[in-house]
Amino acid sequence: MVEMVKQFVNDETAAVTVDWVVLTAAIVFLGVAIAIPVGTETNTLAQKIGTNVGAMPAPSTEIEFD
Repeated sequence: MVEMVKQFVNDETAAVTVDWVVLTAAIVFLGVAIAIPVGTETNTLAQKIGTNVGAMPAPSTEIEFD
């Protein structure tokens, strides 16, 4: 019984698991923190491009023969 308690106290498997969970959560948080502003700016840029393209005059489709 004493040997089992010593083994349980010295076992670091759970600590390593917690470390990996914390690291994974940090990576996910950073990914989301970067994706939100990039997505917002991309949407704004796409809207500006759409506005400019929509304001361009359409080319004439008439064919002129001399």
